[in-house]
Amino acid sequence: MSRQFLPELRSDADGSSLFPSFQKEVNRLFDQFRTGFPMPDTGAQATFAASVFPAIDVVEKEDAVEISAEIPGVKEEDLDASITGDVLTLKGEKSADHEVTEDNYHLIERRYGSFRRQIPLGFSPENGAVEANFTDGILKLRIAKPAAAKADFHKIDIKKT
Repeated sequence: MSRQFLPELRSDADGSSLFPSFQKEVNRLFDQFRTGFPMPDTGAQATFAASVFPAIDVVEKEDAVEISAEIPGVKEEDLDASITGDVLTLKGEKSADHEVTEDNYHLIERRYGSFRRQIPLGFSPENGAVEANFTDGILKLRIAKPAAAKADFHKIDIKKT
């Protein structure tokens, strides 16, 4: 194939190749798909998406699993926690409104999003074995392990060779 049939590699106005611009656009599209709603390409998109998708800490203790989820800005009535089999599901909706009024402009931004996190527990808890508290945007769960799950623990000795 001669060179005249291949697409020409052009540069942006600053002399860089188009591939970084293309990569940035592909990343923006994936982020938009992941968050479920369009947002301007200002860096705020990643920040808001991270705040909708809660950070979760899981600590396994001998008799229970303790989970804390950071969900700031979500109201208690917009939060749902349930266990099906051995999977904990956390669901919720969050909205954020931002308004700026200056002499020559008025800006209002509204963002809405929902999240769903599923955490495998490795055991099915008994009824009434879950304690949940939601304070200041932090959901804390303590899920007691049933006796059968406690008995499955085996310590493995690791030897240096």
